[in-house]
Amino acid sequence: MGKLWEKKVKPDKEIIRFTVGKDYSLDERLIVYDCLSSIAHAEMLLKIGVLKKDEKEEIVKILNEIIALSKEGHFKITFEDEDCHTKIENYLTNKLGDLGRKIHTARSRNDQVLTALRLYYKDELREIENLAKLLMESLKKISKKFGRVKIPGFTHTRKAMVSSVKLWAGCFVEALNDDIKFLRNVSNLIDMSPLGTAAGYGVPILKIDRKLTKEILGFKRLQKNPIYVQNSRGKFEAEIASALSMILYDVNKLSSDIIFFSEDDMKIIEIPEEFTTGSSIMPHKKNLDVFEIARANYSKIISLELRLKTLPMNLISGYHRDLQITKETIFETFDVTKETLKIVAMVVEKLKVNVKQAKKSITDELLATEKVYQLVEKGVPFRKAYKMVADEFH
Repeated sequence: MGKLWEKKVKPDKEIIRFTVGKDYSLDERLIVYDCLSSIAHAEMLLKIGVLKKDEKEEIVKILNEIIALSKEGHFKITFEDEDCHTKIENYLTNKLGDLGRKIHTARSRNDQVLTALRLYYKDELREIENLAKLLMESLKKISKKFGRVKIPGFTHTRKAMVSSVKLWAGCFVEALNDDIKFLRNVSNLIDMSPLGTAAGYGVPILKIDRKLTKEILGFKRLQKNPIYVQNSRGKFEAEIASALSMILYDVNKLSSDIIFFSEDDMKIIEIPEEFTTGSSIMPHKKNLDVFEIARANYSKIISLELRLKTLPMNLISGYHRDLQITKETIFETFDVTKETLKIVAMVVEKLKVNVKQAKKSITDELLATEKVYQLVEKGVPFRKAYKMVADEFH
């Protein structure tokens, strides 16, 4: 079977190699979503009279067969297949002949891929929310076990005032709670069905029922304007990356804190040795590579977000192949975020606080502000009390 767009003139092999790129391997994760979209589309084609009931049932049966094969790892896309859409349609045609050729009626690969991607994005965002909650639970466990332990608070990387494990861990719990709001906001934004908008200018002649497919697929709303459907590609992905970057912003700061509080002169936080790595030359080293990589992944997400924001830049309205590169970029953004959250949550849960070292770290200067307010309680004006305590440290 050929490409969905192939006509009389055979395309140059090198052009195909260049334009296909990694799509055939990237699309492995979209097979199920594309089939679910096709099932909804078949139901709509039945309603408008393009398919008969028995034809629809045959198509749905084969699509469910593909879903089962994919979940078992037996529906592989090759370079020759180009992408999941070609592979699925060719499979249907091989099984059903001309009936399989009817499935593409009233749609384009443009709205087809966007529908599969939107369904995939919704699931990925739900999974990331659950992983963020997992990290929150790990922090709450640390707080419950060591919350009352006093530790130094810092400004300008110098000791400032007395803090506590509860205050420190609670900071990140609250931050992640806000990050979940970002996730839900972007999930709500993208929860619009693009199916039925075709290549960006709608479907001529046929009176399709976009509301039906929206309801079957569980989208909240229709994305109505077909040109905007294409223009939103890259824009929506950038918004997703922005929300994910907020999570890794907080993971970055959490990682820096753990590295700082566990360094040799502090030793307030202790990391189990099995979560550290060694040196090829220094036998004593117990390196916190896991938190250094987690910290660096924030920069990676920012760079991916920037790529998503610049790829659609300066393109006129409508679809352009430039936008295909957003697929690999957003997939990497999801993968980096999920992997980072899983690992950090696992390690954070096993962290310990060295109570003896924490107590030792509460030195006199941390109590300076407290002394000022003790004088204020006795009626001494704040600025005078401030100067009196300041003199003790100079």
